[in-house]
Amino acid sequence: MTTEWTTRAETTTDISAIREINLAAFETAEEADLVDALRRDPAWIAGLSIVTLDDTGALVGHALLTRAHIGDTPALCLAPCAVLPRYQKSGAGSAAIRSALDAAAQAGEHFVTVLGHPEYYPRFGFTRAGLHGVTMKVDVPDDALMVLSLTDEPLPTGTIRYAAAFGDI
Repeated sequence: MTTEWTTRAETTTDISAIREINLAAFETAEEADLVDALRRDPAWIAGLSIVTLDDTGALVGHALLTRAHIGDTPALCLAPCAVLPRYQKSGAGSAAIRSALDAAAQAGEHFVTVLGHPEYYPRFGFTRAGLHGVTMKVDVPDDALMVLSLTDEPLPTGTIRYAAAFGDI
């Protein structure tokens, strides 16, 4: 299995493969439908939907960053992230996430939020949002909501506002 991953921004020819990755990685179509909805949402940012390819060029992973806000400060939301089941725990997801975060930093973005596994996301520099005065409108486990500054700039405080495609969270 590949240990050196290739990543790149998605192209229009990747859309169906990205949907298949999300359908395979999750128990329901909710995340796949969310990615499709986000492509039509003003929160979509070209170049921040990243795919991971195996050594044959097949897509095996995906990470997505879209516009969000912390209070009134522009930020990004990392979600969803998905990897084909046979490639999970191989580094394919980490490669997509690192590439997405690098692309965001190069694009001049400053802050990223994620709601996810508290054991996984700290490896990328995410810390508990509550420690920085960052919250959500809905109750979530304190250790699952995390934030990251892509610069030396301190994290803003406030309530996270996600793209409309995420629904009322």
